[in-house]
Amino acid sequence: MASIEIFEKYIKSRIWSKNYDEGVPPEVDIRPATLYTYLDKQASERGHATAYIYFGNKVAFKTVGDHSDRVAAALKEWGVGKGDVVALYMPNTPAFPIIYYGALKVGAAVTPMNPLYTPREVVYQLKDSGARILFAADVLYKNVEEAMKMYQIDRVVVVEITEYMPPLIKPLAKMRLKPPKIQYGGRVLPYKDLLRYSPTSYRASVNPGEDLAALMYTGGTTGTPKGAQITHGNISSNLQQLKPLYDVVRRRRGLEGELVMMGLLPWYHIYGQVTVMHYGIFDGATVVVMPRPDILQLMKLVQKHGVHVLHGVPTLYNMIVNHPKAKEFKLSSLAFCISGAAPLPVEVAKKFEELTGAVLREGYGLTETAVVTHVNPLYGKAKAGSIGLPIPSTYAAVADPDRPELLPPGQVGEIVISGPQVFKGYHNRPEENAQAFFECCGLRWFRTGDMGYMDEEGYFYIVDRKKDMIKYKGYSVFSREIEEVLYQHPCVKEAAVIGVPHPEAGEIPKAFIVLRDECKGKVTPDDIIKWTEDKLAHYKRPRAVEFRDDLPKSAVGKILKRELKAEELRKIQQAEAKA
Repeated sequence: MASIEIFEKYIKSRIWSKNYDEGVPPEVDIRPATLYTYLDKQASERGHATAYIYFGNKVAFKTVGDHSDRVAAALKEWGVGKGDVVALYMPNTPAFPIIYYGALKVGAAVTPMNPLYTPREVVYQLKDSGARILFAADVLYKNVEEAMKMYQIDRVVVVEITEYMPPLIKPLAKMRLKPPKIQYGGRVLPYKDLLRYSPTSYRASVNPGEDLAALMYTGGTTGTPKGAQITHGNISSNLQQLKPLYDVVRRRRGLEGELVMMGLLPWYHIYGQVTVMHYGIFDGATVVVMPRPDILQLMKLVQKHGVHVLHGVPTLYNMIVNHPKAKEFKLSSLAFCISGAAPLPVEVAKKFEELTGAVLREGYGLTETAVVTHVNPLYGKAKAGSIGLPIPSTYAAVADPDRPELLPPGQVGEIVISGPQVFKGYHNRPEENAQAFFECCGLRWFRTGDMGYMDEEGYFYIVDRKKDMIKYKGYSVFSREIEEVLYQHPCVKEAAVIGVPHPEAGEIPKAFIVLRDECKGKVTPDDIIKWTEDKLAHYKRPRAVEFRDDLPKSAVGKILKRELKAEELRKIQQAEAKA
């Protein structure tokens, strides 16, 4: 079947829309907007409503709007405007969106950085993005000092992590966090100085479809990180595409007031930034802000503030269901929970829903799609192991990984996306842009790098990252399938599978497992391998199992298989050197 026939029969007709929840349309009347207009609207119309709860302190939309106007006034005075980039190096605090939107108001783009970055990594992103101003948390200032020795930046604005905390908590928090003493002057100034500016009403003229809102760095797993150019239109479109899903939950659960969202996912990452930080402003929600992951504190806050929406990653939900005190908390306010960034094990989803009564669905998206492209129906037919259906106004398909051709349902290939949320391209990377996009059937498609397939009803499944596929004696082995089986074992708490080079087989599947406490010392690697024998074809079974106390994770909580693979390669190289 030719690409155009596949497109006409399955994709153009949006075969998946037949399985949408009632009230979710195949197409949304998307009106790309400049992001700061959403904050202006909330500050004007609902100024006294609570935008953020930070360690118990309530920050109103009016304050968020006013303070971002003051930040914008300072940036404008410094000559920052369209075409410029402002960097953010800080965890989640109310200052993060205030600074972000202040930059957007003068027409600048924002490039957020992982708070775990070393000075060398900070310098790389500053240089590659061309950032002129860096806003950094005081607790990270030692790294900034080192970075400033290697790279000249116009100004550094230091934000106290305790800013926007209740006055009674601030002294205690400072004693515990022990931020370094900072010598202000010259290029370095405190955030408080910006709040003394008179708020500006200036707004840069922005073309939502062309002008950047964010320069998000991604792709570090395969080499040097590259900047994904995300426009105002990409993000505003995705917010509008997501709203019908929230409305379904509102109707089903009878939620008439404002939503309360958990702000645990880091905002430097596109997932938390779009689905929580931007969506909260877009929809007028209250966001409970958490600067770092803490499962016990998370459950306390869900109960205390009646949180409705939780976005997370599989390891977060796994930690909740395995927490010894999980059943002590009332988590029934949770209505809408989404897992993304990595495959959600079926067993974890089942246990979480039993614990909370919430709807937990797996979704899918990438930095380059700003951010969501797929999600399972919330109350309709959700298929275990599937990333779900393309969201409204999105085309998704499976393509030949090497040619610009679409594949029919059931056939494994590379998942590709076309929609208003798809980014412009990589910053100063023409060769990678040429590889990332192709034209077919009158649409521009983005190659996700994920191998998967679509079934006859339009549900999509990921079998592996293209780079994580294991080649065992010529067979294609997908690590996710093995991991799904391992998570069914009663003693397995966490699991990750990688391909390890082997002289005869090419690669062998090796599993890294964290056991539940009660199983430690009672099961062996051989027990695990034997247990998989009647559950996986012979070529798919793990050939090696290693128990670990924990697995390496990113700040988002995603298991870092690349670190496990790097360890194995080092072992092989060392063994070869000794030989």
